[in-house]
Amino acid sequence: LQLAESGGGLVQPGGSLRLSCTASGVPLGYYMMGWFRQAPGKEHEGIACISRSGDSTNYADSRFTIFRDNTKNTVYLQLDKPTSEDTGVYYCAADRTVRPLCSLARSDMDYWGKGTLVTVSS
Repeated sequence: LQLAESGGGLVQPGGSLRLSCTASGVPLGYYMMGWFRQAPGKEHEGIACISRSGDSTNYADSRFTIFRDNTKNTVYLQLDKPTSEDTGVYYCAADRTVRPLCSLARSDMDYWGKGTLVTVSS
């Protein structure tokens, strides 16, 4: 499984941000998926995750929305009205373990994308 994030770049405070993570090699529907962020000078943090079918989600930050389209092999992360605190490198990750609730723990992820940089600034 290979994961590739896109949609990063310079974002205006108060604007809108949508990131995409597209999988290749294996159907994405086999995996629970998560989005993580590493802000400058901070540790990796889990933001949101989603079940295989998309019917269950879990958030560390309720300002975000995670959703997926398995027909497109893509999972998305949406944030409205970002602030400068949302600046960082965003990663998507895949978890092959079936769990009652998707995990936000970095150690539970099996595959990672290379990340996409988001800079929130005017």
